[in-house]
Amino acid sequence: MLTLLFGVVILLACAFTFLNGFRDAANSIAGAVRTGALRPKIAVISAALFSALGTLLTSSFSLALLDFANFNYHSPAEGLGTLAAALIAAGVWLVWCWSRGIPHSSTHALFAALAGALLGSAMIHPHDALGVPLILLGGVLIPIVLTPALAFGASFLLTIPATWLVRHSTSARVTTMSRAGQSIMSMAVALGNGLQDGQRNAAVMTLAAVMYTSGTAAEATIPFWAPLAAAMCMGLGALGGGWRIAHTIGYRMVRFDPLRGAVAQGVSATMLFAGSLVLHLPLSTTQAVTSAVVGAGANQRFESVHWGRIGRLLGYWVVGPALCAVGGWVLYLALHPLTG
Repeated sequence: MLTLLFGVVILLACAFTFLNGFRDAANSIAGAVRTGALRPKIAVISAALFSALGTLLTSSFSLALLDFANFNYHSPAEGLGTLAAALIAAGVWLVWCWSRGIPHSSTHALFAALAGALLGSAMIHPHDALGVPLILLGGVLIPIVLTPALAFGASFLLTIPATWLVRHSTSARVTTMSRAGQSIMSMAVALGNGLQDGQRNAAVMTLAAVMYTSGTAAEATIPFWAPLAAAMCMGLGALGGGWRIAHTIGYRMVRFDPLRGAVAQGVSATMLFAGSLVLHLPLSTTQAVTSAVVGAGANQRFESVHWGRIGRLLGYWVVGPALCAVGGWVLYLALHPLTG
């Protein structure tokens, strides 16, 4: 029974990783496709390759996340049940968001669902609640405030020197140079997405293996198959191209030119690299890219941002983690008779 449950959790993690790549490919390529910097087919293939590469590039972020997620679990079966509940709850919410073209963080959805599942476990085994505050604080609350604010502010401010540097150039030259820069920065965002989300998903698979063997996350090493499986699923998902979300980011929220698109992508990539390689902080690719695009687009003489849509999107970003937490809690309690 335990082996079967472990296999189910790994399949769920692979499906979640595929969905992650499918949805988040839009984040890295939406701006470049919108401004004509990249053709859609080339953009999708490049995003798939670089997101897979980022997943395989290093395991330091995966190890940091395992240490971060070193919570108590009553038994291997109940630990795997916790992961299953979290993956299902987060996955269902993200599929619904994709169907509506809503850019939403898979990072926050997963961590919130995991916290909810742990709360369900704590109702049955009170000592198991020790990891919930840390997961909610470090995985949801701090990033959900920090990421949009930094991305918006940095893009808004960096647009000023960027436009000043090209003030004497012709419009055609600025467009050509900006499109080239935006193409490069889009691939950097895809690489950062692999460094963040790909390695996070590899950490989830590793955590499942740790629970299966009754080990502890703090002492775990990354098995070779976990990043390989995560990279393959991320890449295959990205090849599908989540164009519903790409349309929202590139066309429905804000109008921007290639120069501002390059600035936004550069800010997003820098934040993802810093979060993964330096700070070991789980950041949302969706929120970094979306907020950076809005910040760069807002720094224009004419009104280019649809603030009503931005307000509704912020509402989804706040409500989504809460719904995922409730979903994780309910699903854990529903699965407990099978895993207890």
